[in-house]
Amino acid sequence: RRPTAPLPTTNDGRATSLDVTAGDGVVAMMSRASVDAVRGARLGARLGALAMRARATPGAIKHARSARAVATRATYGRPERIARVKGNDGGASRVGEALELRGWARSVRTQKGMAFIDLNDGSAISGMQAVVNEGSAAWDALNAGGVSTGAALRVKGKLVASPGGKQAAELAVEEIDVIGTADPETYPLQKKRHTLEYLRSIAHLRPRTNTIGAVARVRNQLAYATHKFFQENGFLYANTPIITASDCEGAGEQFQVTTLLNGFGAGESTTPASVVDEQEAMVKAQGDAVKALKEAKKAGDATKEQVDEAVAKLLDLKASVEALKNNRPSSDLPKNKDGSIDYSQDFFGKPSYLTVSGQLNGEIMAFAGNDIYTFGPTFRAENSNTSRHLAEFWMVEPELAFADLNDDMDCAEAYLKYCLNHVLEHCDEDLEFFEKNISKDNLRERLRNVASQEFARITYTEAVEHVLNAKKKFEFPIEWGSDLQSEHERYISEEVFKDRPVIVRDYPKDIKAFYMRLNDDNKTVAAMDVLVPRVGELMGGSQREERLDVLERRIEEVGLEKESYWWYLDLRRYGSQPHAGFGLGFERLVQYVTGVENIRDAIPFPRYPGSAEF
Repeated sequence: RRPTAPLPTTNDGRATSLDVTAGDGVVAMMSRASVDAVRGARLGARLGALAMRARATPGAIKHARSARAVATRATYGRPERIARVKGNDGGASRVGEALELRGWARSVRTQKGMAFIDLNDGSAISGMQAVVNEGSAAWDALNAGGVSTGAALRVKGKLVASPGGKQAAELAVEEIDVIGTADPETYPLQKKRHTLEYLRSIAHLRPRTNTIGAVARVRNQLAYATHKFFQENGFLYANTPIITASDCEGAGEQFQVTTLLNGFGAGESTTPASVVDEQEAMVKAQGDAVKALKEAKKAGDATKEQVDEAVAKLLDLKASVEALKNNRPSSDLPKNKDGSIDYSQDFFGKPSYLTVSGQLNGEIMAFAGNDIYTFGPTFRAENSNTSRHLAEFWMVEPELAFADLNDDMDCAEAYLKYCLNHVLEHCDEDLEFFEKNISKDNLRERLRNVASQEFARITYTEAVEHVLNAKKKFEFPIEWGSDLQSEHERYISEEVFKDRPVIVRDYPKDIKAFYMRLNDDNKTVAAMDVLVPRVGELMGGSQREERLDVLERRIEEVGLEKESYWWYLDLRRYGSQPHAGFGLGFERLVQYVTGVENIRDAIPFPRYPGSAEF
């Protein structure tokens, strides 16, 4: 028996050979550089012969069957991709090979005696130049119509050295099939520069563009690196619920999930717009009142009962607005005796929302699985139209059991460096494109700089002192107890620490979430934010509060219902221990790595106020 070992690979990551042990130590070697059915069949026949010679031995037969199964699986493969054909040398090493490629025509230009098709299949930012010469069968197909920008094509031919200086190799086309046409008169993506704002209006087509295609490939590699980092370090991948009855952040900006409005709005609403506007103004005013009461409660000037009453009124007003919009009176909704909505008749039997974070559920898993991570969609109903906010976004959230804030900071630093090194190794062509066309600076050098040096670590108090002592003016003033703004965070990482990543720790408790561990000074919590040049905060985390009495007090202080967190408190009753974690907005990471200015271009189908089209 030979122990299982990783497959040897070439520079582009392709396997070069596969060892298959079949009975009595006989080893068959199968090339994986260009796996095809013929080689698989040959190997299968050879292994079948070995099984026949040893058929009297059940063990040999079992090994032969296993080997044939491996051979069968090895013959599977999708059509050749342009990125693999081009490899690291633009395809020069594969000149002379017969190829069949499938993709979409980025452009088609014809001149006397030949035509040039820029074929792209999405695997790389640069496509393959396909040349059709007059007199070939492909020439007749080309002139029959249908080969235009946007058309889906299948082309066959031989890879030849390119006489032009823009590419090392090109495809001399012998056959061409039009799989799907695209009307050149109406196809939106003609060969010209389109604004990213316009492309958001055609999100079903924008992945075919250079910018969004490159973002998708970088995003793909960052997601792969995320899983790879945590898996290599023994973390358990945990799936946390999207629908929840908890508000992890305590901000109240959640999307409500209800079936009580099902069936409303049959036909057009007859409610005057002015009535709806008036009711929405009341919702906004009540929302402001709730926020003010929560702040007053923190200062001891309001009671929990007052906050609860204001929140209940806010929910009723929101339900009334929805009812007016859907042309059905709110009196049709189930009500309690006090007039509030009776959510016991709703689908989940209580008010439920789309999650803003998987952290609380992640802690449950960490209390059994030691180190875990979640990676999934989260939602926030923040009515913001800035370039930094989305209503639907993905979060990476690890939770470390038996860990303190220092362990948390170490993990965050190692994870970020791992991701940056991974994309620098695997996305060089795309990053070069972003350098020239998006960030227009030394993007790759900046990423290498972050990935290669130790992160500075300072306290929040020290960060505030740096800003107060700065010899420059800021748009937002700062004092101890106020949150750091993006301009302050960038000043610290770019100017104070000379383009070096910085981790700021020990923030005031009043500007952080209830679950963060209270420090001994009773003024700060064991929280941390990771700041990077040009962006500011990229990720944030904390050591979680593991002491039951302190956690109960903190939940009450911020005006949350302790009963809603009974299970979270139970974790502190049974086997509690110091634990920590952090959260990374995945689109923020994509935005940072690619240099795109608007976060709506860092996700394929952005969700923001007024937009859920695709």
